[in-house]
Amino acid sequence: MKTDAQKLHGMKVLLVGSGGREHAIAWKLSQSPRIDRLFIAPGNAGTAALGTNVSIGAEDIPALVEFARDQNMDLVMVGPEAPLAEGLADALQANGIPVFGPTRLAAQMETSKIFSKAFMARHGIPTARYAAFTDYTLALNHLNSVDYPVVIKASGLAAGKGVLIPGSKEEARQTLYDLMVGNLLGAVGHDVVIEERLEGEEVSLLAFTDGVTVCSMPPAQDHKRLLVDDRGPNTGGMGAYAPAPVCPPALVKELTQTILQTAVDGLRSEGIPYRGVLYAGLMLTADGPRVLEFNCRFGDPETQVLMPLLDSDLIDIAESCVNGTLDQMEIHWKNEACACFVLASAGYPGKSVTGLPIHGLETRREHRTVFHAATRQNGEQILTSGGRVLGVTAWDKTLKGAIELARSTIGEIHFEGMQYREDIGARGLRHQCELPSAYATAGVNIDAGNRAVRLMSDAVRSTYNRHVLDGIGSFGGMLDASHLKSMERPILVSSTDGVGTKIMVAAQAGRYCGLGYDIVNHCIDDILVQGARPLFFLDYFASSCLQPEMVAEIVMGMADACREAGCVLIGGETAEMPGVYQENELDIAGTIVGLVEYDKILSKTRLQPGDLLVGLRSSGFHTNGFSLLRHVFNDTPLDTVFPGMDCPLEDALLEPHRSYLSLLGPVLDAPDSPVKALAHLTGGGIIENLPRVLPQHLDAHVRRGSWPVPPIFSIVQQKGNVSNDEMLRVFNMGIGMVAVLAPENLTRFQEMLPEEAWVIGELTAGDRKFILE
Repeated sequence: MKTDAQKLHGMKVLLVGSGGREHAIAWKLSQSPRIDRLFIAPGNAGTAALGTNVSIGAEDIPALVEFARDQNMDLVMVGPEAPLAEGLADALQANGIPVFGPTRLAAQMETSKIFSKAFMARHGIPTARYAAFTDYTLALNHLNSVDYPVVIKASGLAAGKGVLIPGSKEEARQTLYDLMVGNLLGAVGHDVVIEERLEGEEVSLLAFTDGVTVCSMPPAQDHKRLLVDDRGPNTGGMGAYAPAPVCPPALVKELTQTILQTAVDGLRSEGIPYRGVLYAGLMLTADGPRVLEFNCRFGDPETQVLMPLLDSDLIDIAESCVNGTLDQMEIHWKNEACACFVLASAGYPGKSVTGLPIHGLETRREHRTVFHAATRQNGEQILTSGGRVLGVTAWDKTLKGAIELARSTIGEIHFEGMQYREDIGARGLRHQCELPSAYATAGVNIDAGNRAVRLMSDAVRSTYNRHVLDGIGSFGGMLDASHLKSMERPILVSSTDGVGTKIMVAAQAGRYCGLGYDIVNHCIDDILVQGARPLFFLDYFASSCLQPEMVAEIVMGMADACREAGCVLIGGETAEMPGVYQENELDIAGTIVGLVEYDKILSKTRLQPGDLLVGLRSSGFHTNGFSLLRHVFNDTPLDTVFPGMDCPLEDALLEPHRSYLSLLGPVLDAPDSPVKALAHLTGGGIIENLPRVLPQHLDAHVRRGSWPVPPIFSIVQQKGNVSNDEMLRVFNMGIGMVAVLAPENLTRFQEMLPEEAWVIGELTAGDRKFILE
């Protein structure tokens, strides 16, 4: 085998499979400068242009292992599920060949519906109600007893034909008989799962994993039915698009943790490490997300819309999954949308007409490509060789643009009997811009508001504790306060604030999750300076036009921040006011109520001359100064990386407001806490916020240069020609919280902190002034 140094360049890679998914993977792999030779077994007419097709079937395990061993392969990537089910990864590993793909036992997450459903039940992964059967009579009795519509699934692999959706109880009985007695799908249909049919939006969420770390890909939506408006028979997939607006980044984050990470952790705990791609087919129901199924590989056609969006080297990712170093990878995705239309043969999904010449594949296209799925080379001619023939794929800044590019390409391609769905991505466009109802002619969409509540409800409820009596959906949240009786003298501390014009930067970038953290953490810090801990939070969201997914993304960020702080997100208000806000404008505010014992209140009366001012780092601009920032960077692209910066401007501007609760909470709780007072640096910067905690007889002296100012602030000052004093009056300059303590407590305070803090000044006798030296 090659050494690591030899493998840095000149790698040999074998990709197993022959469909559109494999062509998309090969297309992405071929872009890596690290690959010297790419082999595809068996491949198709499209992959032949990217590497070397090898005449070995995807399920011929001995021949694949022998070829990989003889060719001294550096990596094998497995596309389809069948060879994984047969133990290809196990056989390659036994021969010392690195393989990207799960073992046979891990692949049971897809290959056995019975195993998968039982696994989800063991590990608390939300899924539909179900029962599994190997006996027809028991299955029939169960079917007759349930009072809800069902889906009947063959437990084993059935080439995409194992999920059957009967339209009536009688049709369900016939389907069950056909599978378990009539041998409809052979042995794979003899064991079945009967589960509740769920309603909602379907989403495909795929993730890379090394068995410990999980990194999600953009969410995609597949189109299973043959005909427009989801009519006709089920297929392997007539197209897809990504990212799916119905699953915003905040929901992706939540699903990654609660479903994909839980699954990977659960498998590892059962002695089954999972490496490769784990794919969750999800239903976003009114009661929260539910897992329809797990798959153990890249999706098809989801891969055709994910690979064009991937902005990192797929080889690097695959190697990190194999080597267990995925936590060291930073995977980047394009801020674009991608759509894929499948061109299928006449007769598909039944008996397909094949062997027909395909015309129009020769044209080179920008931001577009055609992935081959069922094609073969016949001399100079490319012929159809199966049902799903091609995947016409395009990407653009917007989903609408990607769809239009793909459609224009379809018009250039032809083979006899070609069929495709014209409405690929239409559902995503509807989510981006809600269709108006009769009442919506006044500018208010009630249905959009209701869906926003449904999307955010699980995240909000995840913050609840045993004291919550009623919350989201009620006229007012209710919290049982009887536990306050245990306190000597409980003091309620409250604060209200807003995010401000940082919202406009988030809207420009299309990134909203951080705004939820901004408002919650800002309010937490405002009451922390009194020594209070958060009890509950109420949010307010208003816009000109309600976009449910955007609202849900923001509120899910609030829920995450509340959950991290042990705070209940008990309610709020979502308002659509087209007459008040201009188009695309929105506003976010929040109110927090916290709790502190009377004798734990941080009081300015304890301060005295000689006390030290100790600065704690900020996470960036927090939520202040964005009117000036927008002016300074008005003509600067958000993806600009300035010299001295390690991230694009967009990331620096949108870094969420830091909460100091986890850092300072243990310090404030310590016996004889060294902290006398705290000052939260918000609007007005250090110049105006430090005097707010001073008694009338003290001045605050702050020394310039006593703490490291992050480079972004210098960039703002230079680019905007902003004076030193104005910088200090508008921005926090890298210090988000200032602690006041006696000099003799400095060492103890610094030892209690897990990070560096800086003495930036001291208090002196005076008349409540701020003095900069």
